This record gives sequence, structure tokens and C-alpha cells, in this order.
Amino acid sequence: MDAKIINPFLEAAVNVLKTMAMVEVVPGKPFLKKDQTANGDASGIIGITGEAQGSMSISFSTPCICAIVSNLFGSPVTELNEEVKDAVGELTNMICGDARRRLEAAGIVLQAGTPTVISGQGHTIKHISKGPCVAMPFTTPNGDFTIELAFN
Repeated sequence: MDAKIINPFLEAAVNVLKTMAMVEVVPGKPFLKKDQTANGDASGIIGITGEAQGSMSISFSTPCICAIVSNLFGSPVTELNEEVKDAVGELTNMICGDARRRLEAAGIVLQAGTPTVISGQGHTIKHISKGPCVAMPFTTPNGDFTIELAFN
């Protein structure tokens, strides 16, 4: 998988979480994902078409997404409720949109579908691509999240 397609998604995640939720994130070491089990408790997944076909997902641990949503809402959120799940979908959409703008500036045009949100411990994420799935873990002061990218 091409780094010129992957990196804008990772940069977008850092940018969106910093500007929208005032959360500083620290990237970990990327790895090839071998299974479909999510690395978090709530995940957003979005299909991508255009000059590359595949999908992006972002999976948050409960403490991580609750802290992010608390910052977004300006009031404490302590459980994975419907508002938090809606926020996961919106964050998925914003990160994908930011990445697509970055890629368009580099001459790569992509379109995205509507995000789907899945939650629960041990849930699975099935990417539509038959290509490899690259996962990038991130750490925040309140927990972890992982972005997965799978393109043909």
C-alpha cells in the first residue's frame, strides 16, 4: 500500500482530534492487521472509491472516545451511549474528508460513502478491499485508538 495514500489519513486524524476536541495524539508503530477483530470498543468504518478503492476505520477504546466526546460537548461523558456512537460516525467522516482534501491537493481524487458505526467489546471490522490492511495505533492521555486502512 502506498504511503502517499496512507499518510494523509494519519495526518487528518491528528489534525481533526487536535482542532475539534483539543486532544493531543501520539502515533505508534504501524503494523499489518491479520484479523478482523477491532482494537477498540467503538468503531467507524467508511468505504472509499475513486483513484483507490477500499475503506478506512477508526476504533476507539471507551475511555478514549468518552474523553474526546466530553471535550466536544463541554460536559462529562462516561459511557458508550448513542451520542458517543454518533460522534464516532462524525469523527470518521471528518477524518476521511480531511484526508481526501489533502489527497486532492496531491492530485488523487477519492469519494467516500456514509460511515457505519459498530460497537461492543470484540466486535469485528470487515474491510471491503482484498488488499493488505495497515493499522496505525495512536495514544492519547485518556486511552488509545487505531486507524485501519485497506485499499486494493
